Amino acid sequence: MPLDSKYLKILQQNEFSEEDFASLNELAQKIRDRILEVVSKNGGHLSSTLGAVELIIGMHCVFENPKNPFIFDVSHQAYAHKLLTGRWDSFETLRQRDGISGFTKPSESEQDYFIAGHSSTSISLGVGAAKAFSLKKLDNLPVVLIGDGAMSAGLAYEALNELGDHKYPMVIILNDNEMSIAEPIGAISKYLSQAIAGKFTQNIKTKIDNIINNMPNATYLAKRFEESLKLITPGMLFEELGLDYIGPIDGHNLKEIIKALRLAKSIKKPIVVHAQTLKGKGYSPAEGHLEQWHGVSPFDRQNGTILSKANTKSPTQVFSQTLSEIAKEDSKVVGITAAMPSGTGLDLLIKEFPDRFWDVAIAEQHATTQASSLAKEGFKPFVVIYSTFLQRAFDQIIHDVGIMQTPVKFAIDRAGIVGEDGETHQGVFDIAYLNMIPHFVIFAPRDQATLKLAVRFANDLLDAPCAFRYPRKSFKLAEEIFPATPFKRGKLEILKESAEQNPKNKILLLGFGNGVGRAYSCMLELEKQGILCTLADLRFVKPLDLESLMQLAQTHSRWFVFSDSAKIGGVGHILSAFAQEHHLAISIDSFEFEDAFIPHGKVEAIEEQLELTTQQLTQRILRNLQGDLCDH
Repeated sequence: MPLDSKYLKILQQNEFSEEDFASLNELAQKIRDRILEVVSKNGGHLSSTLGAVELIIGMHCVFENPKNPFIFDVSHQAYAHKLLTGRWDSFETLRQRDGISGFTKPSESEQDYFIAGHSSTSISLGVGAAKAFSLKKLDNLPVVLIGDGAMSAGLAYEALNELGDHKYPMVIILNDNEMSIAEPIGAISKYLSQAIAGKFTQNIKTKIDNIINNMPNATYLAKRFEESLKLITPGMLFEELGLDYIGPIDGHNLKEIIKALRLAKSIKKPIVVHAQTLKGKGYSPAEGHLEQWHGVSPFDRQNGTILSKANTKSPTQVFSQTLSEIAKEDSKVVGITAAMPSGTGLDLLIKEFPDRFWDVAIAEQHATTQASSLAKEGFKPFVVIYSTFLQRAFDQIIHDVGIMQTPVKFAIDRAGIVGEDGETHQGVFDIAYLNMIPHFVIFAPRDQATLKLAVRFANDLLDAPCAFRYPRKSFKLAEEIFPATPFKRGKLEILKESAEQNPKNKILLLGFGNGVGRAYSCMLELEKQGILCTLADLRFVKPLDLESLMQLAQTHSRWFVFSDSAKIGGVGHILSAFAQEHHLAISIDSFEFEDAFIPHGKVEAIEEQLELTTQQLTQRILRNLQGDLCDH
């Protein structure tokens, strides 16, 4: 059933009666119900988006979008915006293949300004938009919605620093769902802050500025008075950066929200509207600071229980348990994550060893650089970050780790296709951007048993930085199929030798990490058709096992490469460069991801779309082999 048009008409009004506010509160409840209805079935982000409902309704009441573009930080809190912009019915397809994205996406709606899946970009985007509007002589006003957690990243302050200097008109709504301000202080600061930002005080400020050149003593007294007010308001930081400030306001009170946003809109300067909200608002199991409700799998809406739980441990859990065991044995082991303690499994170690494991907030650059100095001082730092987020620390990996050759250990979670979060979160580029850095050791486990060995190998590696990657939910290879053997630096492992006697016809299936499971499944299918293959686990892409690869090139003319990574700069390209450099007469085909961003959807659906199911891969191999016969 579509959203009743009466609500959309109310959003477009200039004035609101008590009856209108009652309708807007009804709308907020309907939006929450719709979000819960869909997310409980599809999974998705929940607590933050439930908490932002009234703020987004207020934005639509006060500002004309897309003329005044809404720029959402991360945009996982933008579900209400989607529901108010023509996607009420299609919301049923949230995060499904060919359905609507879990983040804002301009291809879905002109009212989505930008794709945003990584944190802390919104203010910077707002500054860029404000500059463009200024150059075009337009009175458009960027409206930014950013959560307080995103304010822990340096990019937000880089943007604020310039904004405070150039004074481009912009409204920044700070969705504060974690800070705690006591009632008395909150009430006083609310009054003073709104007074400071109000029209009366703005006029006084203008008059004071006119007096400054002629009456320095009066200037001194006026500045002292204003600074004394700032000292007891939460807006002191923003005021010192050169931005006006309103708040804190109740982020669930539509009257208060609309009043504050109208005032912010009228000021025509950069201004922060500080709104306090409750995560998970309206759904009691998710209310409060409960990280497990940030992003959820499908759940029972009545009691909040997850509908399906894996029977086996996830790679993240295996990593966490192994690192905990090592940390008990070795006091030099320390760990760092960037705002994803439970997602990376480091939350348990932070509780167990609070002086040796840290969550440094949304600060991947800081996490990487500090790890390098920890390593320089003789510690063994594990930097545990999702593949997609490690991209944010690329310069620090080169400049602060690579050049120094400090033995930092990068544990790369969520490598490969992660599914419903889509383009912004697929972990496909890490091999390409790490391989180019001198001195790095890059390796990957093929199953849970070798993941445990990978963690131990990383801990023992003391003369170079290293990185190892593992998938989100499960390995494709069951660990009992092949015995787990310890990692040896730069050494691959032959898992099964082909019985084919003619070297010209020998086929090599070469897997890396989770790609070994894909290769193994294809090997079984090919054997059913009488095609025998050698199966190898590359284990290391840097350094390569040159000796073993040279030997394989003498006996196997057809190589098929499997890795959950981007094809450009990936394992296939690395091996092709090796073959070219050594003038090897072999043919290499890579089944890595093509040169395109991977859309959202369930992992299985996306794999099928990319022709990565076992049957599809097997057919691709057969077509390539048939092509060889045709060429001859």
